[in-house]
Amino acid sequence: MAENTTKNSSNGSNVSGTSSGQPPRVVIVGGGFGGLYAARTLHKAPLQVTVVDRTNHHVFQPLLYQVATAGLSSEQIAAPIRSVLRHQRNTEVLMAEVTGVDTEKRIVHTSEHELPYDYLILATGTRHSYFGHPEWEQFAPGLKSVADADAIRQKILTAFERAESTEDEAERTALLTFAIVGGGPTGTELAGQIAEIANNALASDFNHIDTHATQVLLLEAGPKILPSFDDKLSTQSADYLERMGVSVRTGAKVENVDADGVIVNGKRIRARTVIWAAGNAASPAARWTGVEMDRVGRAKILPDLTIPHHPEVFIIGDTAAFEQDGKPLPNVAQVAIQMGKYAAKSIMLHVKGKPALPPFRYFNKGDMATVGRRFAVYQLRELKTPSGKHLFGKIEFGGFFAWLMWLGVHIAFLVGFANRLIVLMQWGWAYLTFQRGARLIMPDNPTLPGPAPANSVSANGSNPAAPKSNAEGAVHAV
Repeated sequence: MAENTTKNSSNGSNVSGTSSGQPPRVVIVGGGFGGLYAARTLHKAPLQVTVVDRTNHHVFQPLLYQVATAGLSSEQIAAPIRSVLRHQRNTEVLMAEVTGVDTEKRIVHTSEHELPYDYLILATGTRHSYFGHPEWEQFAPGLKSVADADAIRQKILTAFERAESTEDEAERTALLTFAIVGGGPTGTELAGQIAEIANNALASDFNHIDTHATQVLLLEAGPKILPSFDDKLSTQSADYLERMGVSVRTGAKVENVDADGVIVNGKRIRARTVIWAAGNAASPAARWTGVEMDRVGRAKILPDLTIPHHPEVFIIGDTAAFEQDGKPLPNVAQVAIQMGKYAAKSIMLHVKGKPALPPFRYFNKGDMATVGRRFAVYQLRELKTPSGKHLFGKIEFGGFFAWLMWLGVHIAFLVGFANRLIVLMQWGWAYLTFQRGARLIMPDNPTLPGPAPANSVSANGSNPAAPKSNAEGAVHAV
């Protein structure tokens, strides 16, 4: 393909555009929030867009814990990427595993194809990290994908079934003990939901066990749960969980995980179900492109979301290490969405020969986390316009109104009207009856997933580096 080059105004590097009569090629790796919103933004652009993902579906990750705790089924929070983008004539979708990127030849290597590109958007997300102990994953599954959620749900429900049938009291106690490692939003949500299952949904379903005897332990290495929230909200959340029957343990450093449970601060806790919600590790995107990484493997990018010397390559979402006002942006859906839109608009402006956008700036609408039935927390430290102009200061509150806000926001951001309607009805029914609609145990399901390949990724990646905290970094942003 014949090419010509133009200058990128941000750093002076060359960017290729096609001159053979065919539109420039944009490859988007990852069908998560960042990749999907980038593709949607390009729907009318004079470009050839290819979206590559290892799976065929987009997942609304903030509700994965609902699938893991039998509140929703996986198809209610996921949608086929092809279906979502079916009306975009300039877009194709490939289900393939990306194994590397050649930034000099401008080729994306996959398990099936070599994809040339003129512009590349890497939106490959994160995978859970085990602080240098990948062997723990077989005993403590994390929650980043539909497969993870299905496996955890099966593990939780099976624990109650086995407790019903065993005659060994010690084994029954271990089966009815659930340890969640990590006191961030995901761990907090899981703990509250498991307690609600035990105290309400399953309370009258068994003849030989009292599900109220279930022990739910929330283990956080730091001094408080929900560490990204202010102390007041963290304390309110811990108190609410305690009232639900969750044992909240801060300063609880996990030293080992095995088939018998966990060792915390030198003491053994026997638990047949351990769930990992304690850390994120970036995808291999930084290694593919050869850029500098932070301590958890995220790529250090430029203010326009590109990488040094390659203004045609954008890295966005959880894969990117990006600081704003001296602080790193959190791993939340809204950051990925806004980055995806920005990268797509930047490409369109460059193709049209128009001036570049100003540096990317995240417009923070606030952070939320749900703790349990009728209780959530909301926090907005400061509201600024997209240009950075201060509007007003901190807002924070917890309780029923925050919970209603949480419900509305999560319904609004689900992909597809049918999913929104079904989830709304499912939540309404569960609220009125305390019942769970996705409690099937499928014996033919795959076993718990093992570690992801080191050099392959879809919307989730893997990396041995990890932050030294039990709290995962994701907060559900408005």
